[in-house]
Amino acid sequence: MITDLVAKAAREAPLPAYVYDLDHLDAHMAAIAAAVRTGPGRVEIHYAAKANPDPGVLATVARHVDGIEVASGGELAHVRDVLGPDVPIAFGGPGKTDEELAAAARQADRVHVESRLEVRRLAAAARAAGTRVKALLRVNVPGGVGGVLRMGGGPSPFGMDPAEADACLAELPPEIELLGVHAHLASGLDAQACAAQGRTVLDWAAAFAARHGVGLAEVVIGGGMHVDYTRPAERFDWAAYRAALRLPDHGPLVRIEPGRALTAYSGWYVTDVLDLKRSAGEWFAICRGGTHHLRTPVAKGHDQPFTVLPTGTGPTIAGPVTVVGQLCTPKDVLARRVPVERIGVGDRVAFALAGAYALNISHRDFLMHPPPALVRVGGGADQV
Repeated sequence: MITDLVAKAAREAPLPAYVYDLDHLDAHMAAIAAAVRTGPGRVEIHYAAKANPDPGVLATVARHVDGIEVASGGELAHVRDVLGPDVPIAFGGPGKTDEELAAAARQADRVHVESRLEVRRLAAAARAAGTRVKALLRVNVPGGVGGVLRMGGGPSPFGMDPAEADACLAELPPEIELLGVHAHLASGLDAQACAAQGRTVLDWAAAFAARHGVGLAEVVIGGGMHVDYTRPAERFDWAAYRAALRLPDHGPLVRIEPGRALTAYSGWYVTDVLDLKRSAGEWFAICRGGTHHLRTPVAKGHDQPFTVLPTGTGPTIAGPVTVVGQLCTPKDVLARRVPVERIGVGDRVAFALAGAYALNISHRDFLMHPPPALVRVGGGADQV
């Protein structure tokens, strides 16, 4: 549901625009943090910056999480620039360059290593920096429970097979301090499935540690919390997830790394209708901007939920409408055949759930249209 604050910004913003509601995000994050930190065992949250690295979003989220997970040298530099030198950072992701490993050795609090070769390369970077690096082995843990995006549990470029993890531990260089195990197997899971995935990782990590006679300070069980774009009012059940993890009172620190489920609900993509046309019996609303600004519906294959803000004075229609952008491709579709009570030329359209994996994953330079504006509303907006 669009708030009055967002609706006012959406009616006044230069178009197209992203509107981030930092008050909404702050309240959403407070509720999540309270749920995750209630119960036996220890659970920490690292925000996956890849979901949305906007400075206002980062600063708001950082008040409620225990650290930030980055997946490139660029993200590392950006987060340090926005949040300063004290925020804990975990550096992950496949295909790290030597330059990124060097930066991670100097600036990250821990590194998720993806292969035996990467362990050796990180050790070399640590030697050159004159430091010792804290690391977790990212393992492609067998099993898993499905999900929209499968990252592990089968052939995958992410992490190392269990046998390679055994070999890494046997030849761990002295420059590497092993903290534990990291795994992220799938995304798009409800609370029970996401917790089952977490238990799979925890059980594997416990057996791995027992087999090698080592202690594990931390186990990262990834993110993967579902965001339902077909039911925008639905929310992931964080309390049920926390309970279903069934953590003991004593055990390793458990870390989760959510992204989409934290910030998606607090962002809107706003544009306006340039034209209405009927083709082969169907209505199309052609909007300023498009999927080069909001790639999410194409990437995930869904209709992006939206609210029409009647502001125009041009022709109007009612009934099913397909909302498209300005690009010269039939894939530039934001929503298909959505029933509306009214939409007209000049009306503004606010697309919900645009606070994660939206602008930052979009091919914004295609056709060289102007970039969208960024508008932050709420109590934290004046601090950015």
